[in-house]
Amino acid sequence: MAIPLSYNIRNLVVRRTTTLMTALGVGLTVAVLLSVLAMVEGLKMAFESSGDPLNILIMRKGSTAELNSNFARATFQQLKFKSGIARNDKGEPQASLEMVQILNLPRLDSPEGMNVTIRGLSPDGPGLRRQVKLQSGRWFQTGRREIVVGKGIAERFPDAQLGKRISFARGEWEVVGVMDGGRAAGVNSEIWADLNQAAADYNRSEVLSSALVRAVDPVAAQALINDLNGDQKLNVKAQSEKEYFDAQTVSAAPLQALGLFVSVIMAVGSCFAAMNTMYAAVARRAKEIGTLRVLGFSRLSILTSFFFESLVLSLLGGLFGCLLVLPLNNLSTGIGSFVTFSEISFNFSVTPVIMGIGLTFALVLGAVGGLFPARNAARKEILTALREV
Repeated sequence: MAIPLSYNIRNLVVRRTTTLMTALGVGLTVAVLLSVLAMVEGLKMAFESSGDPLNILIMRKGSTAELNSNFARATFQQLKFKSGIARNDKGEPQASLEMVQILNLPRLDSPEGMNVTIRGLSPDGPGLRRQVKLQSGRWFQTGRREIVVGKGIAERFPDAQLGKRISFARGEWEVVGVMDGGRAAGVNSEIWADLNQAAADYNRSEVLSSALVRAVDPVAAQALINDLNGDQKLNVKAQSEKEYFDAQTVSAAPLQALGLFVSVIMAVGSCFAAMNTMYAAVARRAKEIGTLRVLGFSRLSILTSFFFESLVLSLLGGLFGCLLVLPLNNLSTGIGSFVTFSEISFNFSVTPVIMGIGLTFALVLGAVGGLFPARNAARKEILTALREV
């Protein structure tokens, strides 16, 4: 004969203070875990949304990122007429020669500043990023010290807002536009400027960083990548733009490892808290346990009842943890990249899958914390239980 579930619910309600404190402990543990998972998920989604499979990024062979690639103008002139490159309405190759630099800017929460990426690009450059839209203002004009910033930069750096000026290289640059790349981490974390003006200011007129070209179709894209990588004269490394950004998800690994480590430490504490709560409940309800045995309930029924009560208690904590994390959804933040050595802007992403992981994690805590007290309750002898105060 099974013990009614209402018995366990009533006990949780009667001992509401203890119930709430234990649920809070579990909830905070779940909230820490979900915060880390939401951050990692948002970062991964930002990189997955960056890049176009038809866009091919070309760097100097041996380079791991655009920042450490020395790419010559002469090389660009040789490769931009390769077979498989798409052409625009004027019949010209859709290709952009680009330069990447790092600039330190003061941030809202960091007066000492944070590195951001400045990208000088050819007139075709913005058009090759088809997911990019102008949120406000206008695009920069060639030959002028004008810049367009990603929306993540505009939100987090007060000096990079529309209409303001930023001093770097040889002069002041006016922010004339703010661009929105959707969830794309690359675009929202960059500052764009005219290539020739930026290269002249940084004294890099001939040696730049990379080239971006658009292929006609996926088959042509792979053929073009193979052709460029096999061309000994050019000595370049070609890969799809999407593959380049996918490789940068390595930035999330240390963050995920640290967060999981903290969550495990807190989980151990939460397990002991749940265990202590259930042990105390078993001690206080000794006579109830003896009475249940007299009424004919089996040891298995008592074990199942107390175990279920622990699960309900932890589930309440899991729901509380999910509620704590929900306000983080779509919250903008940034993290330093080990590849670009600059900040990457992205949004927290609290998905249903992540919340499901949180609830499952809470139930595991409840199961571990409730098993031994439940077994202790089931093993009590009837006369011993009835004599306990």
